[in-house]
Amino acid sequence: MPTDDSRPAALAEAYLRPGRFIDSDHPAVRAFARQHADPRMPPRDIAVLLYYAVRDGFRYDPYQFDMSESGLKASRVVENGFGFCVPKAALLAAAARASGVPARLGFADVRNHLTSQRLRDMMKTDLFVFHGYAELLIDGAWRKATPAFNLALCEKAQVKPLEFDGDGDSIFHEFDALGRRHMEYVNDRGSFADVPREEMLAVFHEVYPNYRDWIQESAAGDFEREVDTGAAT
Repeated sequence: MPTDDSRPAALAEAYLRPGRFIDSDHPAVRAFARQHADPRMPPRDIAVLLYYAVRDGFRYDPYQFDMSESGLKASRVVENGFGFCVPKAALLAAAARASGVPARLGFADVRNHLTSQRLRDMMKTDLFVFHGYAELLIDGAWRKATPAFNLALCEKAQVKPLEFDGDGDSIFHEFDALGRRHMEYVNDRGSFADVPREEMLAVFHEVYPNYRDWIQESAAGDFEREVDTGAAT
């Protein structure tokens, strides 16, 4: 269920605790956070530094779509060096919590107009349900931060990379650098203290009847190579 923000006094504590998937107490996550930000810095500075460290330090790979409990953990992204949008968002949230910045996850259904043809054929749709991003509490306001697409991937796909300054939201652009349709937000799934894995799986099986088949087929894909050779449309 989405989080209830009706008790502001409890927000900081609730969104600083380690979670099942936002495992901010994991040694690898804590080491990553300390490597990129000093917890004595202002929250905005911490958030910005961690955002870019997650965005560009870990390759976005929608073909490595591991929905297992271990596959969705923030620490797994550090160990693997890659991840899709949900675990990358979980890593940003976990690193923020480890640095003293309250964080949670937001989810939305989006139409990705620039996905690769191979991925679209597998999924039989350009609708991505439960696209994930992080929400960071900075100066009393929740700021959306989407660290999914790393800079190298954006440059290959000619997509404007998402920037984050801690003052406003960082969400996908409607159009890319060439004026093509890019990302369309069609449904807000709400905010959560941790990854809502069971709810996500239930929706996946409903929206993607062939879900199990394309998850098995996806292991052979190379999204960055497809984008680099012009396969993204």
